[in-house]
Amino acid sequence: MKFYISAAGIKKVTISSPGGAIGKGCGAARRFPGRKLLLLLLMLAILLPFIFVRFAFLVLESASVCDSPLDCMRVRLFRGGDTSLKIREELTRALVEETSQDGNGRGQRGSLESFDELVKEMTLKRRDIKAFASVTKKMLLQMERKVQSAKHHELVYWHLASHGVPKCLHCLSLRLTEEYSVNAMARTRLPPPESVSRLTDPSFHHVVILTDNVLAASVVISSTVQNAVNPDKFVFHIVTDKKTYTPMHAWFAINSASSPVVEVKGLHQYDWPQEVNVRVKEMLEIHRMIWRRHYQNLKDSDYSFVEGTHEQSLQALNPSCLALLNHLRIYIPKLFPDLDKIVLLDDDVVVQRDLSSLWETDLNGKVVGAVVDSWCGSNCCPGRKYKDYFNFSHPLISSNLLQDDCAWLSGMNVFDLKAWRQTNITEAYSTWLRLSVSSGLQLWQPGALPPTLLAFKGLTQSLDPSWHVAGLGSRSVKPPEEILKSAAVLHFSGPAKPWLEISNPQLNKLKRRLVLIRFKKVNRNIVPIIMLRLMIMRRRQTGLINHSPLYHTRSLLFRVQSRPLFNLQKINSLVVIRVRYLVATMK
Repeated sequence: MKFYISAAGIKKVTISSPGGAIGKGCGAARRFPGRKLLLLLLMLAILLPFIFVRFAFLVLESASVCDSPLDCMRVRLFRGGDTSLKIREELTRALVEETSQDGNGRGQRGSLESFDELVKEMTLKRRDIKAFASVTKKMLLQMERKVQSAKHHELVYWHLASHGVPKCLHCLSLRLTEEYSVNAMARTRLPPPESVSRLTDPSFHHVVILTDNVLAASVVISSTVQNAVNPDKFVFHIVTDKKTYTPMHAWFAINSASSPVVEVKGLHQYDWPQEVNVRVKEMLEIHRMIWRRHYQNLKDSDYSFVEGTHEQSLQALNPSCLALLNHLRIYIPKLFPDLDKIVLLDDDVVVQRDLSSLWETDLNGKVVGAVVDSWCGSNCCPGRKYKDYFNFSHPLISSNLLQDDCAWLSGMNVFDLKAWRQTNITEAYSTWLRLSVSSGLQLWQPGALPPTLLAFKGLTQSLDPSWHVAGLGSRSVKPPEEILKSAAVLHFSGPAKPWLEISNPQLNKLKRRLVLIRFKKVNRNIVPIIMLRLMIMRRRQTGLINHSPLYHTRSLLFRVQSRPLFNLQKINSLVVIRVRYLVATMK
């Protein structure tokens, strides 16, 4: 076959057989238009490279993401479009099959530890998509278990850290105990004889604090007095245990303020009937049994709890669950038989407004006035609903309480003791404790608040939420800054107390202000003694102690008075006696 192309514009192509004649009108010849053939050749020249590249790309991609490259290419070539839906369905099917084979939802030992190892495994061994799903699932499950375990243990350690007593507080109690034994001023009667009549005068504002923390009690009193319109109207009653009575008395005797009246009384100074002593011992023993059972359950479960439950499940780690002072609130009418209306403040609160109007609040015949609704709105109380404290699977609880109701806040409460004495609240408290024992100690979480809520049921008057903002010692409560500024009382309820390093970092400004309040009076007496000790040791090391103790004491006192930090123009007898003692012992 031969091609003949005419030179006249390439209008036609003549195809003839070998030996055939070339000419116009030859019947055996087949003619094609030249333009169509040229266009066809140009299109093939353009499309063939793209088709080749696309085909090669499909082959490479299919080999890496599909079980069968031929199936993957067939889907792309004949169905058109992307295969992401196909891959997604196949990956989902592989994950479901892997889950069905591993019914307990736990990864096996030996799974990969990092994403880099996963990539290396898939690259070297060229795993298919089912193997990829299996390995990935095991790795993710293992990582999830590690994260959950770390969260649980971190929360447990956070609660345990709240039990520690800072060294400065421990040393302060020891120092004050020593001062009580050697200094007559530290044993001064509290309150002074001329103010004893105020202790039972109903015209004054009586504030009760049950605590064994010296500086915490000082913060409560200092902040209340500083924000009071008429500080002379306040009378503070501090009840503490026997071991803390001596440093507590010494502190307020040495740092006595001119306006408020402070009474410090130890539990060993109360002369209670034998019946009350028996009830108190029984109450403490039942609370100890509840704590022991709950604590053992936590240990058996490796301190873990069901996801979604509140931190109340870890309250068994709180020492206040077994603190005598914390449980004696139910006996306040017996602690103060001559008072009719009081305000009870916890030792972890800071007062920011005048509290005088609380004594004028009408409780409408109720016994206790407390904040029920939180700052976030009506019936809004995160972590304070009854279901966070009680076991509603028990009929005794479900028949008396509603699980979505809010529990009232303790820590800043107004008590009408006159109305209290006309009720059987204390007896009801003891009755609920006995019911808890007969029910296998399963009615509520450890602590004094759950049985108190049952005993005061129907006897609570709600106060405005601006009076009391609580939960600042926990992680779940984060009130806005304007709420913190306008609140009358800030309550650091929870493990993170403001004097601990685990306190909320968002409250650092408030913490610094609190520290200034706490140590405002420490700088006047305690810090000069420490500075004097250091100066005496430095002078002794340099061989400059050649004078008599009295001369040396006056010299050091002059040096300390010249420092504007302490402002000791009127130094009291404590510093003089203490410095003489230090000089005499160190010489």
